[in-house]
Amino acid sequence: MFLVAVPAALAGAASFGLASAVQQRATKQVPTSGTLDPRLLLDLIQRPVWVLGIGTVVVGLSLQLVALAFGPLVLVQPLLVTGVLFGAVFSALLSHRRVDRLIVLGALGCVAGLSAFLLLAQPTNASTQLPYDIWSLLPLAITLGVLVVGCLAVAARFSGAVQVAALAAATGVLYGLTAGLMKVVTSQFRSGGFLEPFAHPVLYVVCAVGPMGFLLSQNTFQKGTLIAPALAIIMIVDPLVGVAIGVSWLGEQINSSPAVLTGQVIAAVVLISSVALLAHRGTQLRLEIEQPTPGTDGVPSDRSGRTAWG
Repeated sequence: MFLVAVPAALAGAASFGLASAVQQRATKQVPTSGTLDPRLLLDLIQRPVWVLGIGTVVVGLSLQLVALAFGPLVLVQPLLVTGVLFGAVFSALLSHRRVDRLIVLGALGCVAGLSAFLLLAQPTNASTQLPYDIWSLLPLAITLGVLVVGCLAVAARFSGAVQVAALAAATGVLYGLTAGLMKVVTSQFRSGGFLEPFAHPVLYVVCAVGPMGFLLSQNTFQKGTLIAPALAIIMIVDPLVGVAIGVSWLGEQINSSPAVLTGQVIAAVVLISSVALLAHRGTQLRLEIEQPTPGTDGVPSDRSGRTAWG
């Protein structure tokens, strides 16, 4: 089972990384929109490069569904965090620039830290009969909703790096919730056929939460200058929420022995340090990118080139 889930998850991560790089580049070519303003999507859909990115997202989602169908959520989600590294590399390649080494180091640290943190828990699949009752998720859903509202409030209050981080965190929460619900949808499909998911409310909740998270991700990309720091936060929060859903709702089991907890603390230190490195290096590169060049009369470079350093 894992021989299918692992390659599918990694390929999905590469697709998401490429899509994120393409989409962020496109968001810099349209007018800035307010948070969750659907007019942003109306502007973006007129950009062929953004439409290409949507196609890549569809490929990534399909691969994620395959991975979730053959592996536990707490295994698949950590592998998807490699999208941070893929996103940084693709962003630099699209801008015809060299990949910044510290950005790559920070991305690798995020991948290693989060993967170790979750894989040390020795994930095991849930029972074959996953819950179809969406109402049993209500307590956790309320908690996640409060987190999203809190992040949006912070984003409305602040600007710059804090705003981007808050938007990215809210995006990650919605993505993680979507992934958890998709696990149930795939189970319904495998057990009852193509029409089975349509008989339960989980699919319709996915259709509401998923697009909201996607729109919020476009807001995040548009507000940010570099893709790696924002994408790192999204990719980290996403699997953590997924694990919470897997354990509390889907019946997935994790190891919580003292030795494992010690290893997870070490992994958490690596993870936090890597995010701090990405944030610090991202700020440095943002200032370099936004600094006016000689002969421009103080006019910053075009917004479409802001992702040059990944």
